[in-house]
Amino acid sequence: MSTHQSIAQQNKPSGSGYAPVNGIKVYYEVYGEGMPVVLLHGAYYTIDMNWGQLIPELSKTRKVIAIEMQGHGHTPFSDRKLSRATLASDVESIMDHLKVDSADLVGYSFGGSVAYQFAIQSPKRLRKLVIISAAYKSSGWMPEVTKAFKNLKPELFDNTPLKAAYDAVAPDKTKWTEFLEQMIGSATTPYDLGDSNIAKIAAPVLLISGDNDGMDKIELIKTYQLLGGAVTGDFGVIPKSQLAIVPGQGHVSLMMQTQTILGYLNSFLK
Repeated sequence: MSTHQSIAQQNKPSGSGYAPVNGIKVYYEVYGEGMPVVLLHGAYYTIDMNWGQLIPELSKTRKVIAIEMQGHGHTPFSDRKLSRATLASDVESIMDHLKVDSADLVGYSFGGSVAYQFAIQSPKRLRKLVIISAAYKSSGWMPEVTKAFKNLKPELFDNTPLKAAYDAVAPDKTKWTEFLEQMIGSATTPYDLGDSNIAKIAAPVLLISGDNDGMDKIELIKTYQLLGGAVTGDFGVIPKSQLAIVPGQGHVSLMMQTQTILGYLNSFLK
């Protein structure tokens, strides 16, 4: 399992804190001003590890709200059942806490699957959706990825940047193993948010994937078709949703392509 070292953000949040949501406290940071965009990180990541390079640029023109989901980073571990529906409800509650009526939502990997769930259950709160290297069902990943999930063990995370990032900000570092076990349990549990639910998403969606990021590209195209894409645009209207395949990128390296990702976001989230 590869990770990349965190790169410190060049600016400090204009606001941060804990929102009381659904029986737990969830940490958030706010940067910049303008139309709000909510960022949902990948599994085991902190805000800084996932978005540290992107936030300084994105917050020049947008109000950026970055969240650390249950057990991640500053957000305390909870034995509350971990589910995408609950995590998506947490996002809506944080928006309520910050008095944000609607926002764009950007989710990476695990955060992307939560973003899909948010689009399904809170459509009126969503303006546009960006899904980076994420699937709404287990079969959206290649078999090798599913097999790798099944072989995950807490000790594999020892002496990794993920562990160092957790230790740097976690309110209770003794919860590390429990947190890992909870997340590994989620990773090895099959899930499917439903083709029909994806097809009902009314907001424009941008799908971003590395060409070698572990996602099944046949399933990705099927997802794009459910969202109204993969048509012959020259013969009709260009779909409101978009698909971007970034060449030469794996799952982790994709998020290190800051200028590429930023360019897609700035173009799509107008």
